[in-house]
Amino acid sequence: MATQLIECVPNFSEGRNSDVIEAIVAPFRSTPGCVLVDYRADKDHNRLVVSLVGSPAPVQDAMIQAAQVAIEHIDMETHQGGHPRIGAIDVIPFVPLQNIDLSACVQLAHEFGQRFNAETGVPIYFYEAAAMMPERKRLETIRKGQYEALKTEIVNPNRHPDIGEPNLHPTAGATVIGARKFLIAFNVNLSTDDVTIARKIAVAVRSSNGGLAYVKGIGLALDARGLTQVSMNIVDYEKNALYRVVEMIRTEARRWGVSIVETEVYGMVPAMALLESAAHYLQIVDFDPKQVVELALLDMSGNA
Repeated sequence: MATQLIECVPNFSEGRNSDVIEAIVAPFRSTPGCVLVDYRADKDHNRLVVSLVGSPAPVQDAMIQAAQVAIEHIDMETHQGGHPRIGAIDVIPFVPLQNIDLSACVQLAHEFGQRFNAETGVPIYFYEAAAMMPERKRLETIRKGQYEALKTEIVNPNRHPDIGEPNLHPTAGATVIGARKFLIAFNVNLSTDDVTIARKIAVAVRSSNGGLAYVKGIGLALDARGLTQVSMNIVDYEKNALYRVVEMIRTEARRWGVSIVETEVYGMVPAMALLESAAHYLQIVDFDPKQVVELALLDMSGNA
């Protein structure tokens, strides 16, 4: 049977304590069959984003070990950070990569949710393709009001978890697990410390307010740098290119006398997402990805 490969992109509510961060990622380094591809911690967001690739079984085993470390060291009662969150292990998405499809990742998410709850005691919500309720497909719906609101609202029937009792874990809160297509975490940093400007630009850009389809976004302050950020998830880069997102933000920023300082790709990104934007800005006529020698060599090795 051909080897199945998935990507898992767990987000943890810790971006400041380097010792805790290293302890969390340690199981991803040491578990055979699970490869730690990337991890990035942001002090302003107070958030750790990890990218793993591997076969489903070892990825799940490593994920449980990392979650237990996070539960031991992260206390949501004292946690503060710029990014929306409801738990110490805030979200765990599974993404199909090779010899596995999205429906199989949905089944994987549901089975893993049962195991995660049984071994950690953390209540589970399912989102995106794994959502058990239509309204929970959107992550922002589940995280409405964040940890602080969910503490009291979880007892309401419409906010009950999909797995577990309607009570948050006393320190780790709740966890959202799902299955989805490849997502690009993409940030645009602005030359202003006025977070209201970033928030207004995010409203204009994101699809939920009539902006660009397949774009989710919020405005955040980067206090340590005196900047602000439009922090986004591009949930289908094939239907909305990165360059299009950048140019809309640039246009909106000009209204406020603000410029783009830099952009950030947080975690992994498909080569085509970058190549498409490079071809756009370089104005390359009839660009074909097969012109990229590294991609051509990969294609040759795959067909050898």
